[in-house]
Amino acid sequence: MNVMKEVSEIMNDIRPSDLGNTLIAGAGPAAIQTAVQLYSGFSERIGLYNRPGVHAQRIKKELIHNNFEVSLTIQGKEAESTAKIDCFFDDVSNLPDEWDTIILATPCTSYANVMKSLQTAELKRVRTIILLAPNIGSNDLVKSLIAKETVEVISMSTYYAATKFHADSAVTAHTKAFKKRIYLGSSKGKSRMEGVLKEFLKSLNIDGVIVDHPLDAECRNITTYVHPAFFLNTFTLNEIFDVQPKDKKYMYKLYPEGPITQQRIKTMVRLWKEISTLIKELGADPINLLKFLNDDNYPVPIESIPREDIDNFSEYEEVKQEYLLYIRYASILIDPFSKPDHEGRYFEFSAVPFKKAEEEEGVWSNPRIPFEDYQKLILIYGLAERLGISMPEMKMLIKNFEIECQQIEKMLGITESLIEARRLSSLREVTDIVKERERRYS
Repeated sequence: MNVMKEVSEIMNDIRPSDLGNTLIAGAGPAAIQTAVQLYSGFSERIGLYNRPGVHAQRIKKELIHNNFEVSLTIQGKEAESTAKIDCFFDDVSNLPDEWDTIILATPCTSYANVMKSLQTAELKRVRTIILLAPNIGSNDLVKSLIAKETVEVISMSTYYAATKFHADSAVTAHTKAFKKRIYLGSSKGKSRMEGVLKEFLKSLNIDGVIVDHPLDAECRNITTYVHPAFFLNTFTLNEIFDVQPKDKKYMYKLYPEGPITQQRIKTMVRLWKEISTLIKELGADPINLLKFLNDDNYPVPIESIPREDIDNFSEYEEVKQEYLLYIRYASILIDPFSKPDHEGRYFEFSAVPFKKAEEEEGVWSNPRIPFEDYQKLILIYGLAERLGISMPEMKMLIKNFEIECQQIEKMLGITESLIEARRLSSLREVTDIVKERERRYS
């Protein structure tokens, strides 16, 4: 049976409610948004699970106050959507064995902890686990932590929207925009549940693309290539820790307003090439970086970069690749497709502020950017090292960032390392992934 016919037959046999009873692990804005949009008929029952803590207490209190109703607003739409949550848990010992599907709506750096926690609940009915925003290797990691071989794990290339909480609520989320395209890769190859997810994405006007292997989805998360190059540096650390509080910076602006320089573009190109070597070694297809940035994320006018240069980007020499990427980021300092105001000014697309690190009674709560990006990079580098793949650019970036973090710790009197626990966590995950791959492919 050819692949297109196989996928077509799967799609024709799909009922939206095939997700069954769905437990969403995580209670952030992505979890609330996903719950609301599953409520339109894709799940029969919806539960939320979040580890014990301040956020869990707040959302539990608000859910009770709102009769377990959560809400979503979407940019450009006046109507608010709502959903009824059937139950909320912050104690795994109270989880009933009634869940068919688990959606991990937490950062990928938390997958191991979440899975180990859920294993103690002995959820024997689960048949599908969906990874909302995995890292390279996350599917293998989750499979390594599942007691049942029959459980299917599906990797989405990235979270399919940009969503935040409303300022005064932990049960109301606001989605600013949706992705144009999301890739889906299953541990079982082509599967019925991938078709269900494709239909779910279609209901949001998102193109769901089923790929051959989870890694083909996992390597199509643009933050893997952009964030390390732009944010693992002193510039970002100084901004998030307010070392220069009067000099506000932005995430996607050119230096000195932001971190983007010729050298950081060079770093991005070299990281992409190193990651592509790893992806090929692991049996998946690497991306054309410029094409992926343009076609799957945000395009630039053809007057800025001709289509021919986008399509042939991977074949060019490194200097031209750097030149084209610099043009790309210079071209989206403003939104070139926005409507200019009466003075001819376009929407300032790149003026995204850094989220600040926060200190309370000597304890620092650090933002995901850049610390989760560092943690993800440690895992990728660790996998490459186990496979004997040289990554000199990545190694240098990691080493320099670690030195810069130590300098920030010393400057601010931070006694606990900002990154050591994250480094050790990623190295443990590397071991789990390698063991799983050896088990499955040996």
